[in-house]
Amino acid sequence: MSTRRRTTTRIEVSSDRGVFMISVAAELADMHPQTLRMYEQRGLIEPKRSPKGTRLYSHEDVEKLRRIQQMTAELGLNLAGVEKVLELEEQLERTRRRVAALERRRDELQAEIAALEGKREQVKAEIVRYEGAKRGEIVRTKDVKPFVIPIERA
Repeated sequence: MSTRRRTTTRIEVSSDRGVFMISVAAELADMHPQTLRMYEQRGLIEPKRSPKGTRLYSHEDVEKLRRIQQMTAELGLNLAGVEKVLELEEQLERTRRRVAALERRRDELQAEIAALEGKREQVKAEIVRYEGAKRGEIVRTKDVKPFVIPIERA
């Protein structure tokens, strides 16, 4: 007697890859397929297209549709308001990315400054005239023995 084993294959799909046809996406977002077409016409959503032109919605698209549904049904926004909210959210995300990049650059520059400060301390020298030095040689002040300059007073 042979025993059959059931196996499950799990496939990871990136969240922005179009995998749902319009009827499935509409059902997942709890709205009519015609509503999805209208949102596409208004530019609220941009589904991918198959080689034959079929609309393919991603997980991200479905989540966006649910957010649009929430903004219109629960918050009472019209589609112009939804468009503005989505536009501002995109602008905010771009700004966050820019700030993060600037903060990384600031940290890099601060590290460079600290390294340069360390180097400066290592080679800190003042140019002084020193009788024991060769012409053009730079001698650190701490290596010069103090000397007295005689002053004659009348």
